[in-house]
Amino acid sequence: MTTPTDRLLDGKALAQKMQDALQLKIAQLQPQIGRQPGLAVLMVGDNPASAAYVGGKEKACAKVGIRSFGQHFPTDVSQEKLTSIIHELNADDRVDGILVQLPLPDGFDSVALLHEIAPHKDVDGLHALNLGKLVRGEPGLQSCTPAGVMRLLSEYQLDVRGKHAVVVGRSILVGKPLALMLLAADATVTIAHSRTPDLAAVCRSADILVAAVG
Repeated sequence: MTTPTDRLLDGKALAQKMQDALQLKIAQLQPQIGRQPGLAVLMVGDNPASAAYVGGKEKACAKVGIRSFGQHFPTDVSQEKLTSIIHELNADDRVDGILVQLPLPDGFDSVALLHEIAPHKDVDGLHALNLGKLVRGEPGLQSCTPAGVMRLLSEYQLDVRGKHAVVVGRSILVGKPLALMLLAADATVTIAHSRTPDLAAVCRSADILVAAVG
């Protein structure tokens, strides 16, 4: 139930606005670099949620003019093979960004694979170098979903300074990076999770509540 002070933030409208701007920017950039920008997405297995995410990324790439170098591997692919593919993509000048679709099936060392991605091509911002820059407040590539949350707050001119922001979730992909971004914006941040006592009360105390689970 909403209250008179609640606001519905339209993420879809903002996404469309950003895609339109990006499409124009890429059209202007392409003659300068002599090619389309390229994104490589590596997916292992047939997790339905991952397949949906990857499909969405590929459609978005096609819409704005980014060339997709997506590769889909069976679950019996080896860690060594994936590492070799990442090294090839690091060296491929046609590829500007690389991401490994998470979660990987059991048996894979996702952290080791993420560390093999060249930091300047780490579009998910999960390489230790980029995460370290986030912790230190330095410019660098940042995880997309948390960055999207911050962009949405900015679009609606919501000043988070001094506000109590509760982030439910502590994943390295969303919860932790978002908490750091909110902290850098001078919010007072609480990270809650499945072991947080009286989670409902913690959520009710928030000026800004972000669910980064499920």
